Amino acid sequence: MVLPVSSQSDSLPCVTIAIPCLNEIAHIEQCLDDALGQDYPVDRIQVIVADGGSTDGTHGVLERRSGQVPRLSWLENPDRYQSAGLNAIIRAASGDVIVRFDVHCRYPKDYVRHCAEVMARTGAMNVGGAQRTVARTRFQRALRAALNSPLGIGGARYKRKDQEGYVDTVFLGAFNRHVFEVVGLYDPHAATNEDAELNQRILESGGRIYLSGEIVAEYFPRDSLFALVRQYFRYGAGRARTLLKRKKLPRLSPAVPFLATLFGALLVLFAPKASLTWILFSIYAAVALAEAIRHCARESWALIPVVWIIFPTLHLSHGLGFAYGLARYLWAPNWSLEPERLVPREVRH
Repeated sequence: MVLPVSSQSDSLPCVTIAIPCLNEIAHIEQCLDDALGQDYPVDRIQVIVADGGSTDGTHGVLERRSGQVPRLSWLENPDRYQSAGLNAIIRAASGDVIVRFDVHCRYPKDYVRHCAEVMARTGAMNVGGAQRTVARTRFQRALRAALNSPLGIGGARYKRKDQEGYVDTVFLGAFNRHVFEVVGLYDPHAATNEDAELNQRILESGGRIYLSGEIVAEYFPRDSLFALVRQYFRYGAGRARTLLKRKKLPRLSPAVPFLATLFGALLVLFAPKASLTWILFSIYAAVALAEAIRHCARESWALIPVVWIIFPTLHLSHGLGFAYGLARYLWAPNWSLEPERLVPREVRH
């Protein structure tokens, strides 16, 4: 499906950069600098931030910066979830293209321009780049090494910077406004995985998603094991919710940590002394160690024990979160099967 995007040879499309945030005092200034520093024409770009009720001083930064730059504005997101904040931004946006920013990333000056160019060239409903992980701390370096391994990312092509072409999801994403009229807005009750759920609806509608090596954003991962556990537990719960809502997953890999965790738990419960149990756990530990050694060769040998621990942390946290999500949302579904659709401008006006 080719969507109506203005050709660069004609006139560049107006762009709205959408930034949801909550208590991001440590990152919001840099994110705003990147958004406002794009090499896109200033009269064809606006930046809107949706704040979910920050209590750490983020409000003050937004007030000050929006007072200084007319094309920057911000609004309250009383529902707090990123998905609800994105919806509020999309409703308020004047742009023909919506480019999602994450506060925990860095963006080169050509980010928006490449998004618009790739969208015009491919006609895809959603375009984006790979998730390029960068590190500032020792733990982030270890996590980057783990996430560069197939054992850490599964089959996710959007985390591989050498990939190019049509995929099932991308990092962040840039959308023609018309997408939200056709397939609907983000699920406002999704605490996580709202991007994958939206992309699933795009694919089911016959639309396409394009991963481009030209679109580059640097992502700063969590900087402690506890934060990583929380993140991947929430990811697992969100993916279970999406499975229950959509009745299928675009690929099996999001369910693999849950299936492996379930199988491991059954072995421990019903055959704790069996040779097979210890053989299988030993094989897993050996594979994880081998991957830690292989990827730490590019970083530091001293990171091997940390990377070795990160692999089961990712899998177990995601698996337990998936189990929790299945139980929680089977008991109390909190979604509408018919998404809210954006009202076309010609109808609204």
